[in-house]
Amino acid sequence: MPTEARVAAARCARLVRIYLSATGETHALRGIDASFPAGAVTAVTGPSGSGKSSLLSVLALRERQSGGELWIGDVSTAGLTRARLRELRRHRVGWVAQRPTHSLFDHLSAIEQLEQSARLRGVDRLRGAELLDRLELSTRREARTRQLSGGEQQRLAVATALVGAPALVIADEPTAELDDTSSQLLLAEVRRCAEAGSAVIFATHDARAVAAADRVLHLRHGVMSTEAQGQGPATATIDSTGRIQLPPEALARFPDGRARIVLDPDGVHLLPPRTEGAPD
Repeated sequence: MPTEARVAAARCARLVRIYLSATGETHALRGIDASFPAGAVTAVTGPSGSGKSSLLSVLALRERQSGGELWIGDVSTAGLTRARLRELRRHRVGWVAQRPTHSLFDHLSAIEQLEQSARLRGVDRLRGAELLDRLELSTRREARTRQLSGGEQQRLAVATALVGAPALVIADEPTAELDDTSSQLLLAEVRRCAEAGSAVIFATHDARAVAAADRVLHLRHGVMSTEAQGQGPATATIDSTGRIQLPPEALARFPDGRARIVLDPDGVHLLPPRTEGAPD
């Protein structure tokens, strides 16, 4: 089924995230319009500082947006109490932080981590052992977090997020610490979870992860720049206010930040402003 035809597990409109500091405001997200279909894997890409982690944190209900709207399924998050947000996050969202130790309990063994996630989501805890086996962690089931390598911690953190196939699985750079073999195992498990109905969303710089996604959203300067389906060509996105973000090579043609918009039967054209005395 095409991703655009699937039910949205999450969607946002005009999403804004502003951070305050002693030096002023930082606008991490500047009005994001996006939908995240159930049963699909979405990769969010972009340079450092583009807003990827901020978008994931808001979608995962770790942070509140500063403006705009967010729905998890058919539930609007506007005005929800902290207790209701915590309940929604616990039952519908699997979260993997960029540092895997931030998603794990230091005092629990690997199998206990999965059992804890299962209890919180009310699902069959016995399936945790199957996850460990598929991610080649079965021999580490009794190991605590500090006894695991970085790659093992990352696989375990993702496994805890996948338990019970929650509506949303959101991961920040889930393959960053992994070699090719481990990355392949993890991405196969992510695909399995999507096929069970989850919307999987991850931020990544990893070409392996991008290639495994059903769709790729590219952010730049806190704005959605382009979207691509699978390995197809990227198309520019136009948000609800009519904004479109030009790629750098096109932006260079408009050094003064102004353009003429020309409509004709063939489409819409952006042209440099006329200079005085130039012919029409």
